[in-house]
Amino acid sequence: MLKFINVDQRYPDKRSPEERREDFNEIYAPFDAARGEEQAERCSQCGVPFCQTGCPLHNDIPDWLMLAGEGRMEEAYERSSATSTMPEVCGRICPQDRLCEGACVIEQSGHGAVTIGTVESHITETAWKEGWVKPVRTKPDTGFSVGIIGAGPAGLSAAERLRERGHAVTIYDRHDRAGGLLVYGIPNFKLDKHVVTRRVARLEEAGVNFTLNFEVGRDATLEELHFEHDAVYIAAGAYAARALTCPGGGGRGLVPALEYLTASNRRGFGETLDDNNRLNADGKRVVVIGGGDTAMDCVRTAIRQGAKDVACLYRRDRINMPGSAREVIHAEEEGVVFNWLSAPAAILGDAETASGVKVQKMALGAPDATGRRRPVPQPGEESDFPADMVIAALGFEPEDFPKAWAAAELEMNARGAVRVTGGCRTSLPGVYAGGDAVRGASLVVWAIKDGQDAAKAIHEDLMAKAETERGLALAESAE
Repeated sequence: MLKFINVDQRYPDKRSPEERREDFNEIYAPFDAARGEEQAERCSQCGVPFCQTGCPLHNDIPDWLMLAGEGRMEEAYERSSATSTMPEVCGRICPQDRLCEGACVIEQSGHGAVTIGTVESHITETAWKEGWVKPVRTKPDTGFSVGIIGAGPAGLSAAERLRERGHAVTIYDRHDRAGGLLVYGIPNFKLDKHVVTRRVARLEEAGVNFTLNFEVGRDATLEELHFEHDAVYIAAGAYAARALTCPGGGGRGLVPALEYLTASNRRGFGETLDDNNRLNADGKRVVVIGGGDTAMDCVRTAIRQGAKDVACLYRRDRINMPGSAREVIHAEEEGVVFNWLSAPAAILGDAETASGVKVQKMALGAPDATGRRRPVPQPGEESDFPADMVIAALGFEPEDFPKAWAAAELEMNARGAVRVTGGCRTSLPGVYAGGDAVRGASLVVWAIKDGQDAAKAIHEDLMAKAETERGLALAESAE
């Protein structure tokens, strides 16, 4: 229980920045069995597991760390997968420094947190290698059918839990591949695509139907989709980019982050894009505006595409960045230059091409309503920052679903997201929602949690409906 005193925190070996810049492969080597066991043993098995409360899924982290530390890897995987449908995904892309590892008691003691995320990935990758990841165990067919809009983490998570309970499931997605942002939004150096595709294949083997290149609103209204199924779960994500309001912010010269990342991931699949090289950073001076994890994905992708230089503009300072501090370190190692306390005053160039950014220097003022110090412009402190490519990574919001889907009665909240009550029930009977469609742009781990919670609520409601129908049938037969 006190091994953390003598065994230092150690992450898997990380490839050199020079090597990383040359490809899109994951930057960490996997733990070997001995190293993974050693790091898991650093857990102190404290009486109050703050790491567990810091995890949105409330994973049984101390339990599977103890099992992994004892070399009982199959049991560790069973415990890990009991609360998460994608533990190896969370292990790779969760901002552990802000969640489980940030809450670790050992971290607070000054000895460095247990490397929870890397051990989590190590456990599940060992399970895949050893054949411990079994097919989805499905209960007898309930006779109910559920349609899911969106094949991202929320939709995939809900599909697995619904199939386990015996429901027929069809997932509808606008893209030609399942996975949502896991496939098209997150670069391979953080999440190799085979990690997602094998999960999708497992769901297909379990009987989940995928209807791809299907767009609700174009191919069917929400009402028509609901007519086909006993319940519908909206897991459509948040794809509407937040607008940059400065002069030049509406021109084609400003590249939306998701458009850029999607193009890069499509190239990774071997596709040829007809974009006149607009979405390729090769040889260009690149500026990325934003300070979240999407901005970090953009700057690190530009480096790998061969950009001449890459800069990130963020209106607050390093401490107040919303993204993972670990991602900032990776980006700096790879050659990205960060310009703190810098905000765009205008996008330079014409309607089709950006030639740079007029940068306004900022200072941190009084806290705003969220408690974060407000960035305040400094008069007279402006400068022109030349660039051949400017990418806006300011976050995303859900689209206008009521309008796009001919579903005027689907209520949205003040933030423009789907309004839910009881965890995932919308204003339309039999229609549920979760993930970024409800939260706005958020973490994958929250989408997974919402998918699992929605599956539970949908199952309970369908079983209650079945019980009511049986009661009515019995009453009619008695008459």
